[in-house]
Amino acid sequence: MQMKDDGTPTTRPLSFTHYLIIAILLVLIPVVVLISYIDYAGVEQQQAANDRMLQNQTERSILLSIALVDTGLRHFDDSLTQEMREGFTPVLAEYERAGGDPARMDLEAVKTKLGGVVDLYIINESGVIEYTTFKPDLGFDFTTIPYFYEYITDLRQNGDFAADRIVNEISTGALRKYAYMPTPDRRYLLELGLAESEFQKYRSMLKYKDTVARVIELNPNIDSLRIFNSRGKQVTKETVPDEDARHAMVMQAYEQKRDLELVNGTTGDAVRFIFVDLTSPDYGADTSLIVELAYNTKLAAEQLDRLLFTHALIALIALLLTVELTLIAAHRITRPIRDMADDVDAIAHGDLDHPIRASGGVEFVRLERSITTMVTALKAHIERLRASEQKEREHSEHLEEQVRERTADLQRSSEKVNLYLDIMTHDISNANNVASLYADLLLSEVAGEPEEVYVKNVRKGLEKSAQILRNVSTIRRIRETRLPLRSIDLDGIIRSEIGHYPCAAISYTGTDAYVLADELLPVIFTNLLGNAVKFGGTGITIAIRVEEQEKTIRVSVEDTGPGIPEDLKETIFNRFRRGNSRASGSGLGLYICRMLIERYGGRIWTGERVPGRPGEGAAFRFTLNRGEPQPDDGAEVSRE
Repeated sequence: MQMKDDGTPTTRPLSFTHYLIIAILLVLIPVVVLISYIDYAGVEQQQAANDRMLQNQTERSILLSIALVDTGLRHFDDSLTQEMREGFTPVLAEYERAGGDPARMDLEAVKTKLGGVVDLYIINESGVIEYTTFKPDLGFDFTTIPYFYEYITDLRQNGDFAADRIVNEISTGALRKYAYMPTPDRRYLLELGLAESEFQKYRSMLKYKDTVARVIELNPNIDSLRIFNSRGKQVTKETVPDEDARHAMVMQAYEQKRDLELVNGTTGDAVRFIFVDLTSPDYGADTSLIVELAYNTKLAAEQLDRLLFTHALIALIALLLTVELTLIAAHRITRPIRDMADDVDAIAHGDLDHPIRASGGVEFVRLERSITTMVTALKAHIERLRASEQKEREHSEHLEEQVRERTADLQRSSEKVNLYLDIMTHDISNANNVASLYADLLLSEVAGEPEEVYVKNVRKGLEKSAQILRNVSTIRRIRETRLPLRSIDLDGIIRSEIGHYPCAAISYTGTDAYVLADELLPVIFTNLLGNAVKFGGTGITIAIRVEEQEKTIRVSVEDTGPGIPEDLKETIFNRFRRGNSRASGSGLGLYICRMLIERYGGRIWTGERVPGRPGEGAAFRFTLNRGEPQPDDGAEVSRE
């Protein structure tokens, strides 16, 4: 350190390198940042405008597409009007024959005359369906739909024949073509409903979703699309998060007859509810639709991120080019820097003993010292890392050995547990058999005496113990073995299990279906039939029904017993979940049924034999994947 004459230290001026670096940074960084920001902001605004324009174009195209499809559907619906008009001729004739008393009309006979594909409805002055051949709609009150009630009331009092659009029926949601005709005395409104089977094949050629899907394919910002009718029923089948909140917005959009928007404040995603007005004075039904479009900002955000990265990369490249040009221009001045860079490069390639050449100003000497210190520290750090890596490797090898030993211990423990379980099951079964034998001998000795009740209770306890052992053995087989699924004749299994209950009244019509299962499939029917017999009481009847669907087989086991309490329906298939009656078992039977059915790729649930009447019997229903008939019963099939 140099000193002045007065003894104070002198201040060294900055080197040229410092001035050069500072000048470049002060000039280039603000310029590059400003240019990048202006360009980025402009592109961002343009992208937002493009997104809004694309959204508007998409929604206009959706409205146009739905209008075109609705026009086609309306023309098709009108093509059935004359057929519906002619259908009222036998209805009016039957009304006249009955003397204007609907109670005396033979509606089923009229339906047969109409080919059995048209249901008849008679609506009274109060807007209630008083008589019908379609029982689910019996007693429906149209006053719950005010605008439609006004329409049919005016039609009954002042109108003549009127045909409606094809709409979803109230109870099941199936499509029907409806037409109306007031009775000559204006007391009732006659209604005909043509079944969907008569036109479904042709009408399905025009679908709102297929047409709209082709439109939204052009907008990558749309996540999902759903279409709802005027009653809030979904025309498409997709499910989305926040179902309840979105459904409330759908009904609000319909009631207010305007478009609504729901924005997620966290993600910025938006859900648009577009009201499509399809009402017509020529029809009573309101076929208006609500289109739900879920927009996401992910794609736009990714584009902006890429744009930001590009601008940053360009700015960095500009800085690097400037520095490179500066280095070229100051070639002679910066030669010491190049030498030092070569030395550092050699060190970077692994030659940590390579010396650093220092020449020129004091800054280069300081840099040389700093680099040398850094390299020395780096060498020491590498040595520590190598030592640590060696210790880590030895620790890993030791840990792997411990894991192998622990795994072997667990395997031996599992084998011991299985051995003890086998011994316990075998010995308890033998003890139960001996006790059951002595119970039978006691029954023969105490027949007719009060002690007979006690002996029978002993036998019941032994039978329950044996059932528990069978359940435990079955659960163990399910958990420890994975038998390959194969195609099994379902009819043979059901009939074999029915044969185990010769005293029970079991109805079953048979099936030719095959299902994917294994040799434990009969256990399901054993438990379900056993439960029905045990809990049903005297005089119970059991019905087994098999319904074939596209890819699955649905089986129902229904009984006329006391039904299942409401508080047990959600948990009855859980392990050790027992009923509240004295005949309740160990709580494993239905749990085993659920384990097996889920293993076969199906599901099981419980309900009421008669919907809405829980006291009239229980119904257990489950599905199994469909199999194909096999020439060899032992042939296995792969499980998808």
